[in-house]
Amino acid sequence: MQIPTPAELKSKRVMLGLRQSDVAKAASISQSMVARIEAGTVDPRVSTLTKIVEVLKKAERSTITAIDFMHTPVLSVAPAETVTRAVEIMEHNSISQIPVIEEGVPVGCISESAIINAIEEGRLQKHQVNMVKDFMEEGFPTVPPSVDIDSVVHILQHHHAVLVVEKGKVIGVITKHDLISLVL
Repeated sequence: MQIPTPAELKSKRVMLGLRQSDVAKAASISQSMVARIEAGTVDPRVSTLTKIVEVLKKAERSTITAIDFMHTPVLSVAPAETVTRAVEIMEHNSISQIPVIEEGVPVGCISESAIINAIEEGRLQKHQVNMVKDFMEEGFPTVPPSVDIDSVVHILQHHHAVLVVEKGKVIGVITKHDLISLVL
């Protein structure tokens, strides 16, 4: 682990728009201690430095928004497309569910689970045309592009994906898999 220099700590704090008092309060230390550390006039304990670094990391994470993290284009199907087409897209891209979008607006999703359940129940027959609209499920949650990544992480604890929507239209998607890069 590389220990940040006083200048690096100050630079990061300023870049994040934090005051010394903000960092001090969040790290449970005095503002004067933060000032002395940034000035390089004191050699802080490792535990104090760790607290400051953690505060800065948390603040940096909260500045990351959905638009910074989403990916495009969003793979999707329309309600009027066939289930066969949805399966082709899922197989080709190694995904297990796909949003159903009509004219840019999310209206549901279709998943491998829904398709398998329909087959087991006899509702989906191989030799007939099966439309996505007849087998789609409730859609993925949506968020605006400006929502912080911590909120997206919370939503993804209960859902497979989050659609990023601006002016009522889908502009991106964030999946659980995408969170791995946040951790790494």
